[in-house]
Amino acid sequence: MAHIRDWLIYGANGYTGELIARAAAERGLAPVLAGRSVGKVEPLARELGLRWRAFDLASPARIATELDGIGLVLHCAGPFSATSAPMIEGCLKARVHYLDITGEIDVFEHAYALDERARSSGVVLCPGVGFDVIPTDCVAAALAESLPDATHLALGFDTRAGMSPGTLKTSIEGIGTAGRVRRDGRIVRVGHGRIVRRVDFGAGEKDAAAIPWGDVASAYRTTGIPNIEVFIPTSRKRVRSMRLANAARPILRLGPVRRFLQRRVERTVPGPSAEQRARHTTFVWGEAVNAAGARRTARITTANGYDLTVAGALAAVDALLADRPAGGAYTPSQLLGADLVTRLPGSGDLVLS
Repeated sequence: MAHIRDWLIYGANGYTGELIARAAAERGLAPVLAGRSVGKVEPLARELGLRWRAFDLASPARIATELDGIGLVLHCAGPFSATSAPMIEGCLKARVHYLDITGEIDVFEHAYALDERARSSGVVLCPGVGFDVIPTDCVAAALAESLPDATHLALGFDTRAGMSPGTLKTSIEGIGTAGRVRRDGRIVRVGHGRIVRRVDFGAGEKDAAAIPWGDVASAYRTTGIPNIEVFIPTSRKRVRSMRLANAARPILRLGPVRRFLQRRVERTVPGPSAEQRARHTTFVWGEAVNAAGARRTARITTANGYDLTVAGALAAVDALLADRPAGGAYTPSQLLGADLVTRLPGSGDLVLS
């Protein structure tokens, strides 16, 4: 693959995509902004003095054509369960590197399954170059190095900066499905709210519940640890609600129900303001245990998830613009180093105990 000159942000008009586009422009970078709607992409591109393209993701062949002259795509249009596969296919056809900011298990698994094809094409596939995957992936890598024979890995994060419309729409996609964890190397389904424990994420011990987050896929690829769970803080009342939601899953899986809820999010959720983001740091935690019961814990404090995503995504872009790594499917720590999170603005030291 020739040295990358031009790169593209798809979904640049979304909440996080726009944050990244504005930050890139402020740094003197010149991405091509893209999305489905001319009416949404063109005004932002004109404001920032950037080029733009408008196309949908219905056909990978069309996507490949639209990527003419592009060397790298940063994909920011969710829900990624619906948008990532055609974009990845278009990138492979066009021999264009692919990054995204997903946290969805199935997107990671799909990208990793294409490793051999990506290798033979010289294309980098690296989903999850944002929050929470960058910090948890780096925590997982550090724990695996500290306890190489670990058999169980728990990861989690405590963040209070609020959610963007895209994040909430992605969450709605997952409401109708069961929770997921990794057991003996395999991803298995569990009821929402069925796995609960006490966790000190870094600001005191709290009740926490397992969620079906992308680390179930990414941390396994990074570490090979066969048993993985991901936790967020919760309350007993919320756990009861999660368990009640298990009975409603068949209804929540219905397309019209999901679309109704997602349209409501689009109309009513603006996403956190810059002031709201600045007020909140994030606590990230991990714990590894081996068969003998030896235990290692890791913690790090980072910027809020959206600001970390902006910094992490642009760090990944910078790395691919500067270097030409071998093609293949990567996790963030594999592509950019296990110390990546500590190099991002707002991060403290990664502390092992």
